[in-house]
Amino acid sequence: MRNPLSYPSINFALTNRLPRALCTIAFGRLSRIRSRWLAAALIAVWKRFSDLDLSDSLRSDFDSLHACFTRELRPGARSISQEAGTLSSPCDAIIGAHGVVNDMAMLQAKGMPYRLDELLGSAASAEQYRGATYVTLRLTAQMYHRFHSPADCEIGQVDYVSGDCWNVNPPALARVSRLFCRNERAVVHCRLTDTGEPVALVAVAAILVASIRLRFADVLLHLRYRGTNPIICNHQAHRGEELGWFEHGSTIIVLAPPGWQLAAPHGSGTQIRMGEVLLKAPGR
Repeated sequence: MRNPLSYPSINFALTNRLPRALCTIAFGRLSRIRSRWLAAALIAVWKRFSDLDLSDSLRSDFDSLHACFTRELRPGARSISQEAGTLSSPCDAIIGAHGVVNDMAMLQAKGMPYRLDELLGSAASAEQYRGATYVTLRLTAQMYHRFHSPADCEIGQVDYVSGDCWNVNPPALARVSRLFCRNERAVVHCRLTDTGEPVALVAVAAILVASIRLRFADVLLHLRYRGTNPIICNHQAHRGEELGWFEHGSTIIVLAPPGWQLAAPHGSGTQIRMGEVLLKAPGR
């Protein structure tokens, strides 16, 4: 039986038992108030309670908390691997659950399965990723929040799926079944330029983060949409190219072709930076 006074239980109660959508909308409005004094004060509080590091940021001062959340990197802050037969990490993250999609089943945490077709919002879309390798990448609040193309690829379509805004941290993943399938998300469907194989990035929003912006599609994806919304793109992306951003911290699930393997020394619980090799093709 879980201890209701343990840190994970208290964290879960504080971040998920509140009116999530209302808190997300309210926080979004607060974060966009343009005041250098207010932004500096909020960032100072943020730094006190986290390991926020802005040394690799393009800017050193911000006129809103939102500007800090969505900050760009200074040139040269990340090295983008160009190794053939690999996928680079699309973001700074902590690696979570990973493995092979087995009969459409995946894991969000130990003993907590969910279905790929439900995640993608379409059984037809899920078929092309049957047997795929998946890796869960969790972006914490203090991390760089933009995500990038993992390889040279063509982005043919984005499916925006409306949903809730549960927290996606470990306490929530261990308690809320099918969490990734409940939350708002954007499924970026790609095909690798060199092989034509399908790859997908599933950007899952969370509490305080329920808006996803795509650089290559002039649309803001947020809670006011309902259902599944396909967006045709036909965008040719290059490895390391910025694709979009979250407004706080969240999760990206990478779906790679069958047989691809997580690159050493990465594993569950390890940190990875955008541009580092995340997955390798068979034989690499």
